Amino acid sequence: MPKTVLVTGASSGIGRATALALAQRGFTVYAGTRSPLDYAGATPVTLDVTNAEHVAALQDLQLDALVNNAGIAVIGPLETLPLDQLRHQLEVNTVGQLAVIQACLPALRARHGRIVNVSSISGRVALPLYGPYAASKFALEALSDALRRELRGDVHVSLVEPGAVATPIWQRTLAASEMPTGRYARMAERLRELALEAEQTGMPASVVANAVVHALTAPKPRTRYVLGHSARIQATLARGAPTRILDRLIQRIVEQ
Repeated sequence: MPKTVLVTGASSGIGRATALALAQRGFTVYAGTRSPLDYAGATPVTLDVTNAEHVAALQDLQLDALVNNAGIAVIGPLETLPLDQLRHQLEVNTVGQLAVIQACLPALRARHGRIVNVSSISGRVALPLYGPYAASKFALEALSDALRRELRGDVHVSLVEPGAVATPIWQRTLAASEMPTGRYARMAERLRELALEAEQTGMPASVVANAVVHALTAPKPRTRYVLGHSARIQATLARGAPTRILDRLIQRIVEQ
């Protein structure tokens, strides 16, 4: 069983729940964070995944496992999206994840370790106004698939794809975003409603944490963990439904 693990984005939400769950199961946990931890059981590691010096320092950790959870959410209509925001979204959620993997891989390979990349059902289904975030997660899924095939026999790679999780990430994102007007106004308002609903009724972060624990401890971990009823439906539709049908279903959701 892996014993030493780095969890990125560990200050709150899924990352915090995962770090705590692993610590409770006897793992030595390094918690990558940009802010001080407010809980015990993990050793904090200052980590901004876009900071080359922070990432290079990870090479000194003797790891059995890596949980890539750090991420941000950028939303807005692609028609008017400032390109620097898209670049930042991809730099954190995609390029930064690979940078961390590259830094940790020598130690992980030496121990036949495991990598868990926390994606999202948005890595399979792109809702309107979620384009920047979905693009970063689609890319993370592709990187994870390629990496799993490249590292076969050395390091196991799993993806976790949660649906709605009861964390404030989307409320924070919406609060910090300038909501569009004009033709996108109603869509944006519906997005706000869905974000509030997700925060109130989404699965607890502990469900995601438990999936990560399974991926790190099971003799035969899954390649993908699709979490939540809605996410499983979306994954099935994305895999098998005609694109036009999926478009109509999404249109109904965002135009209610």
